[in-house]
Amino acid sequence: MSGSGKLGVNQVINVMRRELSGYFSTPVAWVFIVIFLVMSGVFTFYIGSFYERGMADLAPFFQFHPWLYLFLVPAIAMRLWAEERRAGTIELLLTLPLTTAQVVLGKFLAAWLFIGLALLLTFPIWLTVNYLGNPDNGIIAAGYIGSWLMAGGFLAIGSCMSALTRNQVVAFILSIVVCFAFLLSGLPMVMNVFTEWAPQSLLDAIADFSFLSHFAAISKGVIDIRDLVYFSLVITFWLLANTIVLEIKKAD
Repeated sequence: MSGSGKLGVNQVINVMRRELSGYFSTPVAWVFIVIFLVMSGVFTFYIGSFYERGMADLAPFFQFHPWLYLFLVPAIAMRLWAEERRAGTIELLLTLPLTTAQVVLGKFLAAWLFIGLALLLTFPIWLTVNYLGNPDNGIIAAGYIGSWLMAGGFLAIGSCMSALTRNQVVAFILSIVVCFAFLLSGLPMVMNVFTEWAPQSLLDAIADFSFLSHFAAISKGVIDIRDLVYFSLVITFWLLANTIVLEIKKAD
């Protein structure tokens, strides 16, 4: 049993390595990293008024991450399966001695690590705030953790949407729509639609689906187990859905 489990892990790692090397063999990876870094800087220093606030924290940096991820993560996720289906390589991939779940997990981990690398490359902003003042680095570290977990949620959704179609543009749009729904679910403009007729338990459930509220709590330095469980469940659910979609497509 332990041997087969170890083999399963090795298979996932092999898929992950294959995908990671694929990112850096094309300009896609570098374009994404440059855009992410440039946009992070623009939002932080210009729109977020980093210097004008006169506060030693990275709140202006983290507050725009959900909106950056809303467009940039689907751009990464849309090619995970749509490109494989368009090129006809998905059939070959799924005939290898791998389970569908192993392939899904391997491709997801590769993309998630790639996004994590782009996030780590924003470290000059962290160095800047430490040079200018004495921030609470524990809160900043929590913000990075929360940001990466949220990116994983966006990515899992995007991966599932990519499996639904062979068209990358369609996958991109579907991912944005679903991710946007998860972002807005806890905001007043959405809650007001349900307030007049929905019971409080339903309102609480809708609010709990919000990426914004869970990320905001972690970015303030409050690492609540409920927020960690939330992102873990979101990622797990959409990866399972991704696996089921591929199994259905394979059976057709």
